[in-house]
Amino acid sequence: MSASRSETTDARGPDGPEPDPEAKAGAVAADEAERDAAGSDLLAALLDGMDAALCAFDAHGVITHWNREAERILGWSAEEAVGRQGFAGWAVRSADADDVQARLMAVMDTPGRQVDEFALLRKDGGRVLIRTQSAGMRGSDGKPVGVYSAFSEVHEQIDLERSIALSEALFDDASWGVVLVDVDLRPTVVNSYAARALGSGRTAVLGRPLGELVIQGVEELEAALHHVLAEGAPKSPTELWVTVRTPEGDRRRCWRSGFLRLASPLAEEPVPLGVGWMFQDSTDAKRAAQEADRLRFRSSQLHRAGRAAVECEDPMEAATVYLDFALAGFADHALIDLVVGEPYAGSFSSAPDVPVRLVRAVATPAGGGSGPSTQVAAGGIPVRYAVGHPALQAMDRTGSVRASAPAGAAPSPTWATSRQWPADAVHALCTVLRSRGRSLGVVTFLRGASRAAFERPDAVYAEDVTVRVAASLDLSRALPDTP
Repeated sequence: MSASRSETTDARGPDGPEPDPEAKAGAVAADEAERDAAGSDLLAALLDGMDAALCAFDAHGVITHWNREAERILGWSAEEAVGRQGFAGWAVRSADADDVQARLMAVMDTPGRQVDEFALLRKDGGRVLIRTQSAGMRGSDGKPVGVYSAFSEVHEQIDLERSIALSEALFDDASWGVVLVDVDLRPTVVNSYAARALGSGRTAVLGRPLGELVIQGVEELEAALHHVLAEGAPKSPTELWVTVRTPEGDRRRCWRSGFLRLASPLAEEPVPLGVGWMFQDSTDAKRAAQEADRLRFRSSQLHRAGRAAVECEDPMEAATVYLDFALAGFADHALIDLVVGEPYAGSFSSAPDVPVRLVRAVATPAGGGSGPSTQVAAGGIPVRYAVGHPALQAMDRTGSVRASAPAGAAPSPTWATSRQWPADAVHALCTVLRSRGRSLGVVTFLRGASRAAFERPDAVYAEDVTVRVAASLDLSRALPDTP
């Protein structure tokens, strides 16, 4: 029994009967057929999903592939195109058929790609100029087996090339800054103009937070970018004042900016990719416009002051009118100090043995208040100006003197009160009152911490005002009935 059972086991094998070789070969063939079918489906899906039209020819010029974009452009379906011998008789004029076929098939024996342009016929009879990029195909043995050709309408290709050329030009040598910012508000692409404006190299700014590139004004810039991401581009350009750190130091700049929200063209719904930020430095033009507006306003103020002053019977009142008109938009406080006794002829330095004594004659309200300047009843008591005081320097130089509190610390009232000025004063401009070759006194203009320091154009304007004030004060001294 055991021997018989053993012989039976050996005959069948340890795992049962051996499979039929024909059945095994059939199963393998079925698997290969299934894989081939899946590969064909994948290839068809890839070809139909391409944005470019594509067709392929075998070594004899017979069309083997034709995708949906080719059908869209020419109107011929894949069923109508595949299997035809070239384009002759249906997609190209008979007179052009041989030339077109020769140019397409010639690339089969040459390396690389070949670009051609020629006219094809639509199914409806219309003609369309296309641009093709063709290349030869080779089999596993390295021999030519056919040609594939991707083509598109020439005007679409030209539009694409224009877009690419525009992008390259913008990010190369455009005359305005172009920055692409991602959704995290970090620069991803920066052109040369923008890199110079930001005070760095084109690659050095990439991926860095805007707060590291812009010292002041970054909050306004980031708010604008967030608005564009959320709401879209504004309808008009925006002026942004920023301070950037450059190798030459910190610079205050005005950038006239435009914004574009960037969305992916491949998504079904618009997905923001970031913001395109374009700007141009308009600092010089902006400052020139501001200076022109300032000069226009100051000229208007002097004109109005002159019209008002001529209606004053008291020359001293006329002097205060000039002062009040000058203060508008120019300074926070104004003081008039007059020389005790006879006015000085020449300058203080010409008579060093004679001390200069100044008496407060006119002042604006102090203590943070505002209002018109009024005459001060000082009783002839001189103001306690220390040696080197800006008012005394103005008398000595017979000109203007500017002074400001020390920078880098919070404004201290001591600096102003020690100079006999209102406690909130931080910047001062002293101009001498000159009339008929004599120094009558000093006018002092004062600004608080919220204003910038006086500059040379401010001194010129103050001198124009002082000339008018001095004329009224000199007339006040000349009139015997004027107290």
